[in-house]
Amino acid sequence: MNSLAKLLPSITSAVATRSSRPILSACLHSSVTARQAASTADQQPTWTPQSQRVGIIARKKGMSTFWDEWGARMPTTILQLEDVQVLDVRTEEKHGYTALQVGCTNKKNVTKPVAIHYSKLNVEPKQSVAEFRVTNDALLPVGTILNAAHFVPGQYVDVTAPSIGKGFAGVMKRWNFAGLPASHGVSLAHRSAGSTGQRKWPSKVFKGKKMAGRMGGKSVTVQSLKVLKIDTELNLVYVKGCVPGFDDQFVKIKDAVKKHGAKRFPSDTLPPPFPTVKDADLQAMPRELIANSGEGKDPFTTKE
Repeated sequence: MNSLAKLLPSITSAVATRSSRPILSACLHSSVTARQAASTADQQPTWTPQSQRVGIIARKKGMSTFWDEWGARMPTTILQLEDVQVLDVRTEEKHGYTALQVGCTNKKNVTKPVAIHYSKLNVEPKQSVAEFRVTNDALLPVGTILNAAHFVPGQYVDVTAPSIGKGFAGVMKRWNFAGLPASHGVSLAHRSAGSTGQRKWPSKVFKGKKMAGRMGGKSVTVQSLKVLKIDTELNLVYVKGCVPGFDDQFVKIKDAVKKHGAKRFPSDTLPPPFPTVKDADLQAMPRELIANSGEGKDPFTTKE
């Protein structure tokens, strides 16, 4: 009985201490990873050719025309950033890899679980969410806003988006088959695929045979597109060439993979904004940043 009386004060104090602890898991989301990213941002990491920056999500606004300093005309696709923010951080210690989750375009009507999830992040719900692999020195804290000035004019980027769906298509449209002869003797089979198999052996159609089927609607990546212009006020990115998808489609943009190290960026822009552009630098930038063609002479001069 005496031993039980001696233990009661220690048990009571332990229970009181345990009940007075704040429950952080209910009010914070990925607190450990957020603190790690914040400490990384405070250290102001330095860009290296091995660094891999975060990508962004933009919306395709259509195509236009761009003229360089020599007057050469180039087709251009306009991409716009809308409320692009970092939503979550993936670290090597907790998840086994380093990445950043990015969202684009605020969304009004969401379910209650989704609203609670974003309220813990202290950001607005997003329509499109994607994850980008980054190096450990390119991590950003949750809530960081990404602008069009994250990219620099003259650099090369890879753009990924779903292609426009064409529905069920025949072999002539889907695979550019020539079709059967369009002369007499061919009855109602001018656009057919023709023979698709062999004889007794192998008695089957090999997998991957080019046949009629659903065309488009798949994720397509166009690599090494040059950034021609940046509009810092409207958050526009002008890239040379065409981009998959229809207008107002969400597209993913990241630094070009096939351009290694410093070859992704013009020499006069090294080092690039890292991990992303700072607010002070963004305020000091002009509205339009235009890339040079990189050619040392007029392309319209006659060749001798």
